[in-house]
Amino acid sequence: MDAWILATIAAAFLQNLRFLLQKRLAGTHLSTAGATFARFVWGAPLAVALVAALLAVRDTALPGMDARFWLAALAGGVAQIMGTVFVVALFGRRNFAVGITLKKTETFQTALVGFVVLGEAVPPAALGAIAVGFAGVVLLSDPPTPAPGQGWARRLLNPSAGLGLGAGAMFGISATGYRAAGLALEGGDALLRAAVTLAAVTTAQALVMGAWLAWRERGEIRRVFRHWRITGLVGLTSVAGSLGWFTAFTLQTAAYVQAVGQVELVFTLLTSWLVFREKSTRRELTGIALVVASILALVLLVG
Repeated sequence: MDAWILATIAAAFLQNLRFLLQKRLAGTHLSTAGATFARFVWGAPLAVALVAALLAVRDTALPGMDARFWLAALAGGVAQIMGTVFVVALFGRRNFAVGITLKKTETFQTALVGFVVLGEAVPPAALGAIAVGFAGVVLLSDPPTPAPGQGWARRLLNPSAGLGLGAGAMFGISATGYRAAGLALEGGDALLRAAVTLAAVTTAQALVMGAWLAWRERGEIRRVFRHWRITGLVGLTSVAGSLGWFTAFTLQTAAYVQAVGQVELVFTLLTSWLVFREKSTRRELTGIALVVASILALVLLVG
């Protein structure tokens, strides 16, 4: 199995774990912005330390960085902040599942952004595989028992839907930006370029979010550090997961990476079965089958 596929699967697993931790933060201790800041403030020093370790072990120099790298990395970083804020905001809404379903349109939105920005077209066969995966995501994410009289139009035209679509768009932009940044670096293998991009992005994100909190939510930074046991885990899982995403983006088209990353929902369902002993419906099992079929098709087509 190719390295980008392994990196994507690992990143999806860690992202699922991070979102669970952030949901706990948002629900018990911190504001939406504070829960978002938690992943960056601890992730940045870890990412910088990783770059330093790679340079020391390999006795090599930093890859060359020009204006294209910084423009792409910062655009991706700002978009990721916005996408994360939208997702964390979804945690407090009743129709969270519908919003998360629409957030998963990031696979299509990433393909569109990648084509416009990088000229990376997705062949019809691969686009069909992505569509199959999205159908599975809809089956997995849509509530099995919607509120009485709540048709599709009413379920989709609501604030949660807007947050979900907005998150999908932002993550599509960030994925393309990170791939463009990794490709713009001069020298180094995929792991080093991914680590350098990650360090640059997370440091900028920590500074931006820290300045925002100091201006708009005084005291929130102190609360992030007060709950360091949880926020530190958020940062650790974030930097590990992001390293997987960045490595995959460096090696493969962002749309394919995002499509394989849909395996995150399968991890969520497995946790439900194995940890909480919850039963799944026939529709959920069908959704899992479609997501797995989509990923296998992509592996055969582009792996």
